[in-house]
Amino acid sequence: MATLRILDVADAQQLIDRPKTRLAEAERVVAPILEDVRKRGDAALIDYARRFDGVELTQVRVEENDLESALGRVSVEFLRALEVAARNIREFAKFQMPQEKWMEPADGRRLGQIVRPLESMGAYIPAGRYPLPSTLLMTLIPAQVAGVKTICVASPHPSVEILGAASRLGVRRLFRMGGAQAIAAFAFGTESVPRVDRIVGPGNIYVAAAKKLLAGEVGIDFVAGPTEIVIIAEDGNPAWIAADMLAQAEHDTEASAILLTTSRTLAERVALEVDRRLEGLPTATVARESIGANSAAVVVSSIAEAVDLSNRLAPEHLAIHDERLLNGIQHAGSVFIGATSPEAAGDYASGPNHCLPTSGVARLRGGLSAADFVKVISVQELTAEALACLAPAITTLARAEGLEAHARSVEVRLG
Repeated sequence: MATLRILDVADAQQLIDRPKTRLAEAERVVAPILEDVRKRGDAALIDYARRFDGVELTQVRVEENDLESALGRVSVEFLRALEVAARNIREFAKFQMPQEKWMEPADGRRLGQIVRPLESMGAYIPAGRYPLPSTLLMTLIPAQVAGVKTICVASPHPSVEILGAASRLGVRRLFRMGGAQAIAAFAFGTESVPRVDRIVGPGNIYVAAAKKLLAGEVGIDFVAGPTEIVIIAEDGNPAWIAADMLAQAEHDTEASAILLTTSRTLAERVALEVDRRLEGLPTATVARESIGANSAAVVVSSIAEAVDLSNRLAPEHLAIHDERLLNGIQHAGSVFIGATSPEAAGDYASGPNHCLPTSGVARLRGGLSAADFVKVISVQELTAEALACLAPAITTLARAEGLEAHARSVEVRLG
């Protein structure tokens, strides 16, 4: 029996409706940790590093010479790859950056927007089963493009590649801390960890729960759940499709990879390829579980139905093999068009950000960008003539709301 299920739409409703990530229990676990860090600061961080990460620390901040030393220990090939990825990420971040602009209607109003960076940010970089230097690039470079002055990084077990990449990007504030306690440190500040304006980056369910609880105390990107991909294809290379599904599935046992296709033959061939490619895959234990439990090839009656199902899912990653489908896509974190645009390219080096909304949050927002690290501030200037022209509308609306002082603040200027 194939690891990848082949389902009709009627049998796939539970998969398509997607069980919501349950954070309530995780929130109960992390709440006392957050309060402990708020009260005890660095001492709590050092205790939790010993308890949860098995690390004996005397301080949480990584010394700058350790960052510089790591840069000298990474391979030349890694540095070259880093430069390619960083260049493309920076280029796209600049492309997405909100711009200052002005308009001057003929009635004497001068209106515009100015763009100002946040003062500080903190990036959470996972370093558990898979250390992710790519996430360091994806979270820090948009903040640098935005002009954020204080940039901080938290990683519980930073690999030499994470440390080297941080050094290459000019990071001077990297902290050995993980889990909910790292989120608390960024939200409240400690003796050595600055309080930041926004926390970004993926993490496990406890990191997600901490971000949810502290949203409002500090800005966050989004509460992330398990990673996911939807692929819409009428035909295609089964080996390539299977490879993309496994690339997603190897992240985590909760990951999801769904193929929506009108062709049962393609679904069957992809299922065979998934099994073939699992053999010898170093991450097969994780990938096999996520493929078996959370993934499927769903046979639909039409591509229009596939697009509708995808919009219902609002997937983190969406691969479409026909560009003509793009106009029908309403909800997705990031879209990959064509057979030669694998999701892995976006994970690392094509340019757009890989920190994307999951669990249906793509209905509400797109991925992380430089816009997350700035404030767009409206500006207005009125001539005396413009104010006189607007006065009847202003005073009438103000009095309709019972706000007499508002109305009089205009009338006093009119004489």
